[in-house]
Amino acid sequence: MDWKLLLTTFGTLFVAELGDKTQLACMLMTAKTQKPWTVFLGSSLALVLVSFLGVMFAQFICQYVSPAVIKKVAAVAFILMGSLIFFDKI
Repeated sequence: MDWKLLLTTFGTLFVAELGDKTQLACMLMTAKTQKPWTVFLGSSLALVLVSFLGVMFAQFICQYVSPAVIKKVAAVAFILMGSLIFFDKI
């Protein structure tokens, strides 16, 4: 196991997910239902599945497209989304 990659991935995703809409949804769901362990289990399973799908999609795509192209496409997508948000189009 590549421990450096594991810790880098954990740290990056942990910081990126703090205060995002998923965390807010979990807080609201817990406040509404008063069942924190059920919300935790459901949200954990959902995040694991989403992460799994992302990793499997990346593995598939990287067989046909170079990581440099994927990085550039992702950068353009983020700029586009940011621009749309900035100009109140989303």
